Amino acid sequence: MNLPQDWSRRKFLQTTGASMFGTVVSGCAIGDRQPRQLSAEALAMEPVVDSKTLEKPNLTVGFVPVNDCAPFAIAWQKGFFRKYGLNVTLNREASWATSRDGVIFGRLDASPVVSGAVVNARTGAEGARHAPLCAAMTIHRHGNAITMSRAMWESGIRPWQEYNGNLSALGKDLRRFFENLPLEQRVWAVVLSSSIYEYFVRYLTAAAGISPDEDFRLIVIPPPQMVNNMRIGAMQAYMVAEPWNTRAITGNENIGFTFAQGREIWRGHPDRLLGVMESFIEANPKTYRSLVKAMIEACQYCSNPNNREEVAKLITDRAFTGAKPKQGAIDRYTRPGLVGEYNYGGFDRQQRIVKSLETTLFFDLPSELQSQANDHSTFLWQSECLWLMTQAARWGQIKEIPKNAEQIARQAWKTDLYRQIAAEMNISCPKEDYKLEPAEMFIDRQAFDPSDPVGYLNSFEIRSNRPRSFAFR
Repeated sequence: MNLPQDWSRRKFLQTTGASMFGTVVSGCAIGDRQPRQLSAEALAMEPVVDSKTLEKPNLTVGFVPVNDCAPFAIAWQKGFFRKYGLNVTLNREASWATSRDGVIFGRLDASPVVSGAVVNARTGAEGARHAPLCAAMTIHRHGNAITMSRAMWESGIRPWQEYNGNLSALGKDLRRFFENLPLEQRVWAVVLSSSIYEYFVRYLTAAAGISPDEDFRLIVIPPPQMVNNMRIGAMQAYMVAEPWNTRAITGNENIGFTFAQGREIWRGHPDRLLGVMESFIEANPKTYRSLVKAMIEACQYCSNPNNREEVAKLITDRAFTGAKPKQGAIDRYTRPGLVGEYNYGGFDRQQRIVKSLETTLFFDLPSELQSQANDHSTFLWQSECLWLMTQAARWGQIKEIPKNAEQIARQAWKTDLYRQIAAEMNISCPKEDYKLEPAEMFIDRQAFDPSDPVGYLNSFEIRSNRPRSFAFR
C-alpha cells in the first residue's frame, strides 16, 4: 500500500503550494474582516499602565479565524489591551502560515502560532523558515480534532472512543480503507507543515501501524477552507482547530465526523503559542510585558465556565470566525468546543456528546494535568518543546535531535520571562522547566522522559530514519 517514491516530503510541499493557490487567494479576501471600533466595555476600562511609558504602545496583532482567537477577541472586547496601555489593531490572517510569517517578516508585532512553529523556526526544520521566533505563553491547550469523511465512516471506521484503546483494530480499518482508494485520493490535510497537527496525524497513524511516509499523503489547507475541500473530495481526513470540525458533522455540513480530539492523542498538549520575534522583546520589554499580561487576563476570562457561553457567541462575529450559521442557535459551531458539550457526530443517528471543559483549556487545569504546584495552561513547559524536536527528528525534518536542544528550548520558549510577568500579576508558577509526560497521557501509552529524548525517538518502530534491512535474491 505504498505511495510512489516520488511523493517525497519536498514533492508534498511543492504540490501543496500549487493546490493551495485557489484557497489562499480566496482566503486573502478576508483581510478586511477584523474588529475596527472599540466596544463600550473597552472604552470604559481604566488603564493601569500609561501608554506613554511603553516603547511601542501601538501594536498590530494577528489572529486566525478558529476558536482559539477567543482570548484575542476578549482582550479586545473587554478592554484588557487598553488596561495595559496598548492600542492594538487585530489583523485577521488567512492561514497559520501567514500568521507565522507575518511575525517573522515584521508585518505583525505578535500573532498566535501553531505549536511546533517556534522551535522549528529555530532549528530550520523542513517546511519552516529559519528565524529567532519565540514565545513566553500558550494561548490554549486542546481545542482541536481530527475530522474524517463520510466515506471513512461507511468503510467501518468509527470515533476513537469506540475502539476502546485498540490501536491494532484501528490500523486494520485504516489499512483496508486506504487500500481500496486510488493513490491520488489517499490524502490527509493539516493546517501547517512541521507543526503539532502534522505530528499528531503522523503519531496516530504510526501508532496504528500505518506509515505516514508511505501509505498516504499529507497536504496543507488553511482552516477556513477545510470543510469545502473535504466536500469536493480533496482529502479524506483533516486535523484543525474548532469550529472547523464541528461544522462538518451531521446536523451541520453533514460531510464527516470527528474521529478524535487532539487531547485523545496527547492529553494536556499545547496548541497555540503567542509568537513574537526575539528582537521585539529586546527592543520593547515593557510593551511585551503589557501584551502578555493582557493575554493572560483574557485567557483567565475565557477559562471561567460562567463566561464561556458569552465567549462562544462573541467569536461567531464576522470579525472573528464568521462561523454564524444561517439557521438555529448562532453559536452552534463555536459553542461545543468552548462550553465543552462536544458532539463527535456520525451517520447512524446516535448521540456522541462528551461533556468536559477539557475540550479547550485556556488557563485553569484539572488536577490530574497539574504535574507540579501552580501549573496552569498558559505556562510553557520546555520539556514539551523537546518533545516537538523528537517528532521533527522522527520524520526527517531535522537530521537529529540537536546537541544543544535544551539551549534551543530556553531560547524559543521564554519560561523564565513568563514567570517574571506572572509574578507581577500575583500568579504563581511551577518552579521547574521540565516534566515527565506519563504514559497514560498518550494514545499509545508511551511515556516521554525529557532527560532521554534520543532514547524516546529510537523507541519508535515507524519513523523516517529507522534502520532498514534488505534481502538480495
